[in-house]
Amino acid sequence: MCVPTGLGEDNARFILLFGVLAVYMLAGAIIFQQLEADLEVRQTAEFWRVYHTFQRYHLQSGPIALQRLNELLYAYGNASSSGVINKSRRWDFLGSFHFVGTIVSTIGYGNTTPQTRAGKVVAVLYGFLGCSGGILFFNLFLERIITLLAWILRTIHIHRIKRHIRKNSLTSRHSFGSSKNEKSSLPDILDDDYLDLNEWKPSVYWVMLFLSIICCMIACCAAAVYVQFENWEYFDALYFCFVSFATIGFGDFVSTQNLYYPYIHWYRFINFMFLLIGCCCTYSLLNVTSIIIKQGLNYIIQKIECKNQKMATTHLPKRKSSLSTIYFSKRRGTRVVAKDSFKSDYSETPRRMSGELISMQDFFSANKVSLAVMQKELYEMAQLQKGTNLNTTASNTHVLKSDAVGPLAIVSEKFKNKIPRKK
Repeated sequence: MCVPTGLGEDNARFILLFGVLAVYMLAGAIIFQQLEADLEVRQTAEFWRVYHTFQRYHLQSGPIALQRLNELLYAYGNASSSGVINKSRRWDFLGSFHFVGTIVSTIGYGNTTPQTRAGKVVAVLYGFLGCSGGILFFNLFLERIITLLAWILRTIHIHRIKRHIRKNSLTSRHSFGSSKNEKSSLPDILDDDYLDLNEWKPSVYWVMLFLSIICCMIACCAAAVYVQFENWEYFDALYFCFVSFATIGFGDFVSTQNLYYPYIHWYRFINFMFLLIGCCCTYSLLNVTSIIIKQGLNYIIQKIECKNQKMATTHLPKRKSSLSTIYFSKRRGTRVVAKDSFKSDYSETPRRMSGELISMQDFFSANKVSLAVMQKELYEMAQLQKGTNLNTTASNTHVLKSDAVGPLAIVSEKFKNKIPRKK
């Protein structure tokens, strides 16, 4: 992959992503301003119209009555936002369990908040450990759901290959004039070496498609339940599902907050399961989508660098080298591709031809393979001197990279051999 001059691949991707997110946020601010600003102005005007109408016809002229009206409105607003009127209790056991669930899942609706100083201190300490455990749970779920989808896609892939092999075998036998009564079949079990599946990885796009279908099914089923119990419109219920499953948690719609529900205990359990499964699946989908966004950033970086290289080569003179006979045949003029017996993650920089100028960056990139071999030999010698078994230590040795931790590393590990790299 091409990397801009003076920047590493990770730094270039970080700067590009920062710029893309900044533009995305500016565009979003403009869009929501155009959509919501007029309604906000109309609602403000309507409130003051009702307020002044009530003051004119139902209050005596005097500052005391107006002050009491303002105090009543202020107290009513606080009670409504805190949920102490016309809502179920916030701080009984079920309400408290709902509150800690919003902390651990990082949803944070905001409809229930601690009011005492001790409660705020405990919320900080509880949230620190709770959010850490919740993120770990999401990561473990991410690894298992992707492993399950990879197993399903692998099974489908093996079935497709076997069917293709059987079809070709039957065609070849008929072409050689085999008898129709002869039973032509293949063994039902073909090992991975025969099918060349040792390095097979699922396509990130197929996994994203399956996760999208799963998330949509969960959201549609949950929205149908919320329509029946919360008396919401179906579109509002879908909106609530996305806001909750994505752990955004605006708080304009919150479930299980009314005074009475039929089958209250069953409904609370179903609501909890919908939120749990929906958050886990949506978290997995967002992380898989981030891999595709990362590939898009790599493509943009590659296009920018290749364009810069093309502009630079038009102004630089070319020279020939005596080493050109290694890469080009004198008789045919065709390129000879040399196969290296040692392959690693460092050999990503393409080899330049003899007719191009070689920069210091490309020189060091070309020698990374030999440096890696030397480091590997030195490490093995050190392990032999210590009397350590190389077979046991080699399996536990990993190369630490910048994206070797977190949910992105989990998804990258599953698709590292399947995601197309731009070169």
